[in-house]
Amino acid sequence: MAHHFDLEEQEQIAQFKHFWDTWGTLITWTVIWQGRQAQQAVAMMDAVEVAAQAKDLDRVQQIFGDLRKDYPRTAQAGQAGLLAAQEYANAGRWKEAQAALTWVADNASDDGYVALARLRLAAVLMQEKSYDQALAQLSSTFPPEFAAMVADRKGDVLNLQGKKQEAIEQYRRAWDGLGEQASYRQVVQAKLDALGAATPAKGGA
Repeated sequence: MAHHFDLEEQEQIAQFKHFWDTWGTLITWTVIWQGRQAQQAVAMMDAVEVAAQAKDLDRVQQIFGDLRKDYPRTAQAGQAGLLAAQEYANAGRWKEAQAALTWVADNASDDGYVALARLRLAAVLMQEKSYDQALAQLSSTFPPEFAAMVADRKGDVLNLQGKKQEAIEQYRRAWDGLGEQASYRQVVQAKLDALGAATPAKGGA
């Protein structure tokens, strides 16, 4: 039995050696290339942060554009898009904020960044009074942990559309979805109070 396992192990080693002889160089260079890509993307993200702190939006736009073009599937590209959009929004440059968030929502490799981009994109579209488009973004698929914030944002849109009862329903869903220790629950409660609506019973909507 031991001899059988020795032969099997030798055969596996031989197969691995053949595989490595055939593909080893390519695998090594692929790993090196990916590592260099990651390093360059990190350096560019650092540059975006520096430009954002300096309020140099032209520089932010330039570096974010380079990240989108050269390293679109890196986490840093998504991070840069979210940061760029925030700076554009702070400056009242809503169209540019919308473009940056749309790119992240459509291209980011991280589901969390995609979800954040859609939430923030809905807020930008609300600012532009594009309410139906905002609701369309919020109707996308989100990770479960974003459910309460999505409901809250839907409530905001519906409230602006004058759909009071639908807004209350969404705010109640958001309130119920937030944990008792969540500080944002107080914000949702204030929205319900402003609409003259009761807070959901504890543990239910």
